[in-house]
Amino acid sequence: MTMTTADVASSGSDDGVMGPRADRPKRRRFTAEYKAQILAEYEAAERGVRGSVLRREGLYSSHIIEWRRAAQAGAAAGLAPATRDRRERERDREVERLRARAEKAEAELAKHKAALDLMGKAHALLETLSESADLAGPVNPVNPVDERRSKR
Repeated sequence: MTMTTADVASSGSDDGVMGPRADRPKRRRFTAEYKAQILAEYEAAERGVRGSVLRREGLYSSHIIEWRRAAQAGAAAGLAPATRDRRERERDREVERLRARAEKAEAELAKHKAALDLMGKAHALLETLSESADLAGPVNPVNPVDERRSKR
């Protein structure tokens, strides 16, 4: 009798234990130091040996390409993971909101200071005019037009 691979698989003992590949794969995260180390090792290796570095680490050439681009774009900061915590994003938004509010308040303050300065100058001018009028003497209570009529 000839057995197929399906028959062989079903004839084995089924103890209910799933194999290691049945688990959900987990996303790997690489530190900036690890990326820099692997990039340096990959670049230093000869062309025929580079594949063995990737196989040993379980990496793909696309990892190297992506990491190299990130390193060229932003040095070690480009090698760091791009994930940001939600709290950090909220804090950054709050900082930007407060910065805009402070700038608006400073602009309003500058307007109010300019208005107060103008009012102070107007007050000083009126004081000067008032003092010069006091020095000129009393104002004649009789209308000058009436005086001309009486002289005729």
